[in-house]
Amino acid sequence: MDWHGWHADYDRPDSVLALRLRAVRARVRAAVEDSPPGPLRVLSLCAGQGRDLLEVLADHPRRHDVRARLVELDPRNAAIAEASARAAGLDGVEVLTADAALTDHYADLAPADLVLVCGVFGNITDEDIERTVDHCAALCRTGGTVIWTRHRDAPDLVPAICEWFEERGFERLWLSAPDAGYGVGAHRYLGRPRPLATGVRLFTFVGEP
Repeated sequence: MDWHGWHADYDRPDSVLALRLRAVRARVRAAVEDSPPGPLRVLSLCAGQGRDLLEVLADHPRRHDVRARLVELDPRNAAIAEASARAAGLDGVEVLTADAALTDHYADLAPADLVLVCGVFGNITDEDIERTVDHCAALCRTGGTVIWTRHRDAPDLVPAICEWFEERGFERLWLSAPDAGYGVGAHRYLGRPRPLATGVRLFTFVGEP
């Protein structure tokens, strides 16, 4: 998969990716605005070009409260995210070109106020999805939000993903309509964060060695 070329669909306003992106950004804005005053920590797994987060922060009143780490393996996408963050003056945003599946990259920022797992669940096995959901209870602070995406193609796994989050102490804040053409969910963590184990691989993209 050419993950750099894949992003081109975001620039087509009527594409499913563009529609999904608007839904994700609305949830990101809501999560930032609902967070208590003071510093905000954000983690983005498989961040791509940073489109989910950076355009929301660029003109947001709390932009300087945010310390964010975007982890993206494709160096072309990471370079675009880095350039976008610098152009917007988002000094608290770090872009790390690395494997987002490894928990080591989040240990010093977890638990975070906002965790983005967008563009991941449609590319990994069901077992890896549940493992990642389980570790969100270590990535996310009490009262923090996880925003995630998954297609609604049959067999539709979105109801099961919601159950997995809710079994682990998350409450559902928002879920896109079943006929929207995409799946976007937002869950708030009500439990106490577990210590984040390092050296753990959360997932492997299907088709990767």
